[in-house]
Amino acid sequence: MSKPIFVKNDQGLYRVKGYVSPDQLVQIAADILLENLAGKENLTRPEDAARFLQLSLAQEKNEHFSVLFLNNKHQVLCFERLFSGTIDGAAVYPRVVAQKALEHNAAAVIFAHNHPSDNCEPSEADRSITLRLKEALSMIDVRVLDHFVVSRSSWVSLAERGWI
Repeated sequence: MSKPIFVKNDQGLYRVKGYVSPDQLVQIAADILLENLAGKENLTRPEDAARFLQLSLAQEKNEHFSVLFLNNKHQVLCFERLFSGTIDGAAVYPRVVAQKALEHNAAAVIFAHNHPSDNCEPSEADRSITLRLKEALSMIDVRVLDHFVVSRSSWVSLAERGWI
């Protein structure tokens, strides 16, 4: 089976060629959204980031921890999935996150991970790793703006809850 491709026409519309499963279509939508965000749009509202992160991560069957790397104007530099885990957890290493932030010359970051259970309530472990990452990144002058927990049906912002 051939890999689906999507092409942008002169009117800015996308056309998909080949068979596309629903999960692939969601990933294509997330890729298009990221392409439109990269370097152009400031992420000033939680909804801006949550929309992309939910599209990118919510369909996964295991937990994935990801980072949106931003410049000093909160424009997207890139998005990376850094860690994958099991159905209820993923190991996250602050050293790797710091290395990637320096590699991308990021001034700020937004963390995200999915809860395959569809329950977005952050665990104590989620809150703890967020604080550890915030402390580690503060040493290299990278601000942590938020950490989202996403699922197919909803999302939670740790910053909105006052936990960052």
